[in-house]
Amino acid sequence: MTRGADPDLTEQARKLFAGPIEFLKSAPELKFIPDPDVPEIAFAGRSNVGKSSLLNVLTNRKGLARTSNTPGRTQELNFFDVGQPLQLRLVDMPGYGFAEAPKDLVKRWRHLMNDYLRGRAVLKRALVLVDSRHGLKEVDREMMCMLDDAAISYHLVLTKGDKVKPSALGALYETTAIEAAKHPAAHPSIFRTSSETGSGIAELRTAVLEAATS
Repeated sequence: MTRGADPDLTEQARKLFAGPIEFLKSAPELKFIPDPDVPEIAFAGRSNVGKSSLLNVLTNRKGLARTSNTPGRTQELNFFDVGQPLQLRLVDMPGYGFAEAPKDLVKRWRHLMNDYLRGRAVLKRALVLVDSRHGLKEVDREMMCMLDDAAISYHLVLTKGDKVKPSALGALYETTAIEAAKHPAAHPSIFRTSSETGSGIAELRTAVLEAATS
């Protein structure tokens, strides 16, 4: 699935995400984002892709990121401090592709994400979450192109892997890898995860720490 991770780095990641993690702030506009003083890892994905659930299981917290059955709930950039002393920040970006959201709101989200991605020197990597039940959609490809243009390296992360058969997940992984190879900023390592079973979470934690410290 992915290349073998350094066992020492994997243990460091486990300890880091078992330690202090706190919500820092929400930023509805660029002027409200925190000072760029530590590495950041951003999470992006279509509305209802399972982003909040993944953030919660990744950080061993039940309620760090709010989950909702209502798509489009995350409307701001949400920042979470990881480690004491502070080692990195996780950034929960607004869900995209929610057709029922007002057009002016969608436009504002898009500008906010685009401005953040293009102007954030401490942003080390983005994670683009893809629902394993549906695969890449056109809005996902648009996000990938946005990251390509901003020269931000990103991993594709298949979520809800427990909701599909292993054979279907394997086939989706292969087609996703083929598509990722066409994008200059896409990292070759793709992750298959499940917030329900915890599958792939340790590997993703390790990748986050590796990106933040590289």
